[in-house]
Amino acid sequence: MSTAPHAWPEGVTLDLLNARNRGTLMEALGITFTELGDGVLRARMPVDARTHQPYGLLHGGASVALAETLGSTAGALMANGQAVVGLEINANHLRAVRSGVVTGTARAIHIGRSTQVWAIDIADQDGKPVCISRITLAVLPQPPAAGG
Repeated sequence: MSTAPHAWPEGVTLDLLNARNRGTLMEALGITFTELGDGVLRARMPVDARTHQPYGLLHGGASVALAETLGSTAGALMANGQAVVGLEINANHLRAVRSGVVTGTARAIHIGRSTQVWAIDIADQDGKPVCISRITLAVLPQPPAAGG
């Protein structure tokens, strides 16, 4: 497994990553990237009406959307100009959250030529684990055609 911290590509900024979210599910859910650190990518998501399920708790699907956003974005940054698409994602929901903000942290487990695997940990405002997730990505030679 290649778990050592890696260098992000030069010129990538949080402003650039957040600008890519405009007009997407990420914008609708309020997901914002907050840290592009030593081997980690972090983002926050509010726990409010946008991300609640009917019982007033954070929807598991919203947690998975945060996890996939982090894993896919980190994977794309490490794909050397190639595209990445999700093959599989799983999530274990560990703790209910009613309000506030959750923060997700993505770390590489494996970065290969044709696949990548990322671990994403989601925590509440007190740092308590809310969800653990893993995503497997396929690395493609070019981005899939839009609208097709």
